[in-house]
Amino acid sequence: MMVAAETLAVSHAHRVATFLERHGVLVAFAALFLWNAVVADTAEIFRNPENLRNIINQNATTGIVAIGMTLVIVAGGIDLSVGSIMALAGAVALLTVNYLLTAGEDGVVAWSEAFAVMAGVGTGLATGLACGLMNGFLVTVGRLPAFIATLGGLSAYRSITLALADGGEIRSASASVLSAMGRGSVTLVPASVLGPEARPITVTWNILLFIAIAIIGHILLTRSRFGRHVIAVGGNETAARYSAIAVNRVRLATFVIVGLCSAIAGLMATARMNSVSSSQLGSFMELDAIAAVVIGGTSMAGGRGRVWGTVLGVMILAIINNMLVFAEVSPYWHGSVKGVIIILAVLIQRGRRA
Repeated sequence: MMVAAETLAVSHAHRVATFLERHGVLVAFAALFLWNAVVADTAEIFRNPENLRNIINQNATTGIVAIGMTLVIVAGGIDLSVGSIMALAGAVALLTVNYLLTAGEDGVVAWSEAFAVMAGVGTGLATGLACGLMNGFLVTVGRLPAFIATLGGLSAYRSITLALADGGEIRSASASVLSAMGRGSVTLVPASVLGPEARPITVTWNILLFIAIAIIGHILLTRSRFGRHVIAVGGNETAARYSAIAVNRVRLATFVIVGLCSAIAGLMATARMNSVSSSQLGSFMELDAIAAVVIGGTSMAGGRGRVWGTVLGVMILAIINNMLVFAEVSPYWHGSVKGVIIILAVLIQRGRRA
């Protein structure tokens, strides 16, 4: 009877450990959300729909970059240049917009504002793809460690952005179209339904884009052959080669995807601010993205990861940041908190493997 009881206890402990390994980030998010929405002194402010919308909207760019970073890390790589790609893509996009809007003689508008903005978006996305392709080539063809290749990109892409902006800020010549893209929203619940003094519940285009990319990323990683190849390459590169998987092509594709995601995030931030700060846009984005990925349960060793976990990791960091703001903690300490969270998440992963 004692042996049976011990076996039952071990089995129960194993089930609990397995559940926490698979759904621990969901439990952590639920606990953190409920604490802030119900127990905390600022619960009424926190659960206000406008505050919740702002939390998601302000972190949508981080979420999009983190989704691309998830694929890279699952494949056994890492990308430290994402923040610099964001800034470069935004700068190239605004320079394109400004050039097309002032291309005529004596400042006469040569192109429509809508066309100029669309062209700027196109050049910005192309810049992100090119940067991702360069990183991927350095890793796959140049055989450089991903850490070194993208560390060089972090410095080089930021330097190009600073040179294009002469170390300052690039302001958009678009009077309304670009800012409408960055600040526009869709009304979910009109004010007339909520009451005479209530505000309508809206969802910004940035949030909708974040949700769409998260869905695409989840399907790509879990429901496609490419996703299975990404997991195989990160789990065991040698076995993947023996299985006739084009390892270099898969790795290259993940860097191109994260480059594209970074460009999208950079354009979102540019549209919201209607300008680009060459030194500040995307600063420390690699830290935020990696933190979200690790918190979400993706293994830094590769071969295992979840896009939905990364999305929850972004939300956990966003709520913690919101808590720090409510507690009036100096923003200079926020980076320390994120650093501690990354270290704890990696230590937890090591404990699971042990």
